Amino acid sequence: MIRQGAIKYGLVVLLVAMVLVFSYLQPAFGSMRNSFIILQSVSIVAILALGVTATLAVDGFDLSIGATAALAMMTSSYVLVVLDGGTLMAIIAALSVGALVGLLNGFLTVQMRIPDLLATLGVMFLLLGLQLIPTEGRSIAAGMILGDGSVASGRFSAAFLELGRTRLFGVVPVPVVIMLVLGLITWLFLERSRFGRLFYAIGGNRSAAWLAGANVSAYRYCAYVISGVYASIGGVLLAARMGRGDVSSGNSLLMDAVAAALVGFAVLGAARPNALGAVVGALFVGVLLNGLTMLNAPYYTQDFIKGAVLVVALMFTFGLAKRS
Repeated sequence: MIRQGAIKYGLVVLLVAMVLVFSYLQPAFGSMRNSFIILQSVSIVAILALGVTATLAVDGFDLSIGATAALAMMTSSYVLVVLDGGTLMAIIAALSVGALVGLLNGFLTVQMRIPDLLATLGVMFLLLGLQLIPTEGRSIAAGMILGDGSVASGRFSAAFLELGRTRLFGVVPVPVVIMLVLGLITWLFLERSRFGRLFYAIGGNRSAAWLAGANVSAYRYCAYVISGVYASIGGVLLAARMGRGDVSSGNSLLMDAVAAALVGFAVLGAARPNALGAVVGALFVGVLLNGLTMLNAPYYTQDFIKGAVLVVALMFTFGLAKRS
């Protein structure tokens, strides 16, 4: 009974305990303002983690999701600043890039039968290099000098910047709302729809799902397209928050998103990829890092702590579960 409780509620209890301890040690941590800062800081990571979750559900794994977000950020910035396009054009271009990357990952893993990790790793390096070519390795900002010596004529529109900076009712950041909406959509899709159940069936036993009549290839393509589109949404929100296309901003997104998705396995004893777990996992990591920062913990210890938390969460999920 105790072991089952630890498996199911251990991560949630640990999250609540962290909040209480950090609030006690640093009263400002528990303020409403800081709560929304945490939510805003984890919103993009959570959106990417939801995309990773979709691929994990079909027994895949998307290592290119951080690079896809970075490419989408650079694409939307390029359309706005260099091409002087509008907000809608920038968003459509970024989402299209994400969908194309998803199709490429699907083609490599489904048609070419390359293992998911190897295929998406190759695509990751491809995208990291591709985003640097149009601007010759420079970040994109209003008034930047182009390769031919001219000055970029475009700028980040007010409507685009509102996506990353506006607070609904003056309180809730727009990225948080988008995260919650996508989390609900993903949860309904995976947990309450026939298509989501087929995702899990394919992830559990691909051959059995095929013998049962499921179009395994189409569903795997779909999972990678979802991952690519979600990554591009994260990239757009990141560009809107920063007001520039920073070539180095997407570097940490992959590891944070993967950590959130895997920590989510331990939420409520799910022991499988799930939308609620991905969002809670991102929140868990965000609370941890925000609390350590407010307590002036050295920045160079944060990756170690994130890794330790991930290992402990997976021990709760798989180690204890196998013993029960």
